[in-house]
Amino acid sequence: MQALNTPLQWLRWVLGDISEAQFYKSEFASLGLLLGATFAYFVGLKKKPWQGFEISYGSGLFPWILLSSGLGLLLSNIFWDWLVIYSGNWQPTFVAFVSLPAATVLMFGRGIRVALTGAIAGAILVTPCSIFIINYVCRPLELPYIIGNVLGMAFGSLLAFFLFYKFPCLINGQLKSSTSIEKEIEEEVTIVSETKVFGPKWVVRRMFSDFSESQFFANEWAGLGFLTGVLLAIYLNPLGIAYGSGLITKIVIAQMLSSAIAVVLWQKQWQKYGWYPTYIPISSVAPVAVLVFGGSFISILFGALLGAIIAPPLAAYISKKLATYQHPYIGNVVSMAVTSLLTIGVIHLIS
Repeated sequence: MQALNTPLQWLRWVLGDISEAQFYKSEFASLGLLLGATFAYFVGLKKKPWQGFEISYGSGLFPWILLSSGLGLLLSNIFWDWLVIYSGNWQPTFVAFVSLPAATVLMFGRGIRVALTGAIAGAILVTPCSIFIINYVCRPLELPYIIGNVLGMAFGSLLAFFLFYKFPCLINGQLKSSTSIEKEIEEEVTIVSETKVFGPKWVVRRMFSDFSESQFFANEWAGLGFLTGVLLAIYLNPLGIAYGSGLITKIVIAQMLSSAIAVVLWQKQWQKYGWYPTYIPISSVAPVAVLVFGGSFISILFGALLGAIIAPPLAAYISKKLATYQHPYIGNVVSMAVTSLLTIGVIHLIS
């Protein structure tokens, strides 16, 4: 585990958190993601034909999402990184960057108060929920930490959005229902579909976009920058990424395979609904299977396959059952937990 004894080590830890949702934990991957996303945003402002999918679902909220997620990440580390130093164990300080802050901006729109409220709520609700589950459930039961990460996101976000709903003064923003958010996303993807890109080219673009979906960027330039940073990290030090496991190449292979299967398999759902959570295996099932089983062929194949088949429809089903004041991403992270546990159990039986 990386030490946090100097300002440079702390900075590397925080930057690594930005790419931790995909199991990379690398400052180079994180910087590649941010550079690609920023490029996509400015190109999108000029409405260039090669801008790709409009960043952050065409909401125009990318700067506010980045601000809220970034502040949430800083506060999460300021409030909780003492646990990393005190316990000597890894802690999920990254969860605030890929959960409630961004979802709050998407639900309530732009504004300093919205961004700050989302950031603070992420740091004081989501992060401690994940820390608690990991330290008191996952570690004693020897469960993969992904279970604690995503369930903490779900519980913390459910509580936060319930409080925002009951006490509007906390956020002082115009609440959007989950239905309206899905409609906005659908409209953005429908515009893309009208250009007849639902073919092989669209599949490749969607795969790259899915690599940046956990951070709510959802753009192929962001995903391409992300993977470029991963390749640079591998070139500089293969053990400096993916927790020093030496499995980064197999993780990326499993993620790419799972993404390809998911996007092709659920392409009609993309056409029908305008958006579909095909990104889920990239940020959960595929990499965790590789890490748990040491990168065996079975772990790569079944982690990719089961994640692509089960996780997206399960997430869509759960999201539709949520109250309208809850962001639908909560269904996605619950699906990550359920599908990861199921897949690990199946691979245990097979192997």
